[in-house]
Amino acid sequence: MKNTYFYEVEKIYENIKSKIEERLEEFRKIWIEGDNKDIFCELAFCILTPQSKARNAWKAISELRDSNILFTGSEEEIVPYLNIVRFNKTKAKNLYILRKQMTNEKGKFITKDFFSTFSSPFEMREWIVKNIRGMSYKEASHFLRNVGFGQELAILDRHILKNLLALDVIKEIPKTVTPKLYKDIEEKLKVYCKEINIPMENIDLLLWYLEAKDIFK
Repeated sequence: MKNTYFYEVEKIYENIKSKIEERLEEFRKIWIEGDNKDIFCELAFCILTPQSKARNAWKAISELRDSNILFTGSEEEIVPYLNIVRFNKTKAKNLYILRKQMTNEKGKFITKDFFSTFSSPFEMREWIVKNIRGMSYKEASHFLRNVGFGQELAILDRHILKNLLALDVIKEIPKTVTPKLYKDIEEKLKVYCKEINIPMENIDLLLWYLEAKDIFK
């Protein structure tokens, strides 16, 4: 159902649609043109994003990559680079564990090769949620969108939920988002996107723009 708020949002979408689509094309190119380390960086970025600014998280990952600490450093060496994100010690541990998961016995990164074996983004997401420390459905969906697999996935953070409430997609903002509830809201958003003719991956960047006035990652 299209309410008054939707028509306000639609006007903004028409103004920034080309920028959103340009950004989504950049995400797709990361998977097509990137290597195992590039995809690892995107995964690592999404481990840093909970309760932290996306630009700070990406700044930390970029500096860790440039210094090579992301690929070779200990937990203790990673920590100082994470002072601009919350829970830096926990997230440093998560990055260190992630690196072990995404390298083979010879120390070679296998991130892209590994995820290429899955049959669908939904299968990839289930594996991530069950096996990677610090990543829930939101972070896993975020990663998959950022490497070009977000066509049917929702990134349900509090900003998006607030806007979904305003658009009448949901009736209330849940205090806790269980896996079942996450998928239920995702399905409602999928139906809504078909009704308003805005792709799911586009609407996430649109609703994020409404909050941050920024189209980033």
